[in-house]
Amino acid sequence: MFSSCNKAPAPTAASQAKPETAQATPAELRTIIKEAYTYGFPMVDSYRIQYSYFVDQANPEYKGGWNEVHNVARVFTPQDKAIQTPNSDTPYSFLGADLRAEPLVISVPAIADRYYSLQFIDMYTHNFAYVGSRATGSEAGHYLLAGPRWQGTAPEGIKSVIRSETDLAFVLYRTQLFGAGDLANVRKIQAQYKAQPLSRFAGTPPPPAPAVAFIKPLSAEAQKTSPEFFGILNFLLQFTPTHSSEKALMERFAQAGIGAGKPFDVAALSPEQRQAVQEGMADAWKAFAQYKAEMIDTGKKGSADGFGTREFLGNDYMMRMSSAVLGIYGNSKEEANYPAYFTDSEGKPLDGAANRYTLRFEPGKLPPVNSFWSLTMYELPASLLTENPINRYLVNSPMEPDLVRDADGGITLYIQHESPGKKKEANWLPAPKGPFFMIMREYWPKPEALDETWKAPPAVRTAQ
Repeated sequence: MFSSCNKAPAPTAASQAKPETAQATPAELRTIIKEAYTYGFPMVDSYRIQYSYFVDQANPEYKGGWNEVHNVARVFTPQDKAIQTPNSDTPYSFLGADLRAEPLVISVPAIADRYYSLQFIDMYTHNFAYVGSRATGSEAGHYLLAGPRWQGTAPEGIKSVIRSETDLAFVLYRTQLFGAGDLANVRKIQAQYKAQPLSRFAGTPPPPAPAVAFIKPLSAEAQKTSPEFFGILNFLLQFTPTHSSEKALMERFAQAGIGAGKPFDVAALSPEQRQAVQEGMADAWKAFAQYKAEMIDTGKKGSADGFGTREFLGNDYMMRMSSAVLGIYGNSKEEANYPAYFTDSEGKPLDGAANRYTLRFEPGKLPPVNSFWSLTMYELPASLLTENPINRYLVNSPMEPDLVRDADGGITLYIQHESPGKKKEANWLPAPKGPFFMIMREYWPKPEALDETWKAPPAVRTAQ
């Protein structure tokens, strides 16, 4: 048996009253805005994506309604533009979870012949749980996903209760594809992914489901500079009960009119306030650029540092923003490690218009994984897959039998815009005619990948 006591509010769009910025001087406002923008960017950008997936039926990226699993029985291509740095290895399934009224029961089939994972992401973009090959094994099971306000107990038949600290959550499914001829098998698995309200699973009357008026997000470009960003952030904060570690932070944000359900009327800002808001946002982007140059481009911080639980990230808001900008919804390191290539072996930015590159795996030194690896190309500044004449966006484990080996058994990949010639084309990863970066994905990495006993080989510039 179970009981439910869920007194969730029904958030609505903020009213258009005068924002409460009077407590902060313009100089203080600028400082607070920089901090709040860094904190809120992952939330606002995630909302932009989920609005296109689960709310805006006119959007070409629309998948379907909340609390239903939506399958995409193909890998991503350059036509998929909502999420930055998508993988093109695993067909995705998507679940937008509205947990305000009651939990969801998420069911998976037995999957023993391939890798799969369910990544649970809250509104902050923390990865707070996993179900799948690594985390829970290959057996079938039912898992209860509950929001922060639910106070019930799980019925029989539930393997475990997974708690989200936000009312809305996102579950991102990945199902391994072994090649074009394997797609029918992936579809059969995807058809067995299920989500249903707890009341339906338990055969009890459903609780009332409060309505919510979702507000239109800003575009990816507009949210970089528009003060309307903070109206969206205030709207989203209604779904995020304040964490104990952030009470003082929220009190500080309140001095700038930022808080759950507060109005943020940009038109009511004085010229001095508006300038302070815009300068604070610009300051956040400058801080991001400096952080990227000093920490990410140099390898001091990597993907293994940028994705995970709140406890793992330790409220490092700049790291969280950087991860959202460079590859939102990345996996936690134990699920997938992501060595990134922003520069070549000499520290120069990668550019397909000016240079050609090679990347060589020494004999017996392919990425050490329990599942599979891939190397994927992304054009800049969009951080999206790039069009090319052979429709190849990555090189990965299933392609190993077709890759041409060097004389010593190693593998050299050719990374360039033009074809390296028919004899080398099997090992060609096409680059755009311009700036780019690459992400290596190590799914279910072995310890030597995580402790860097094994290191990803460099991209070496070659003669034109």
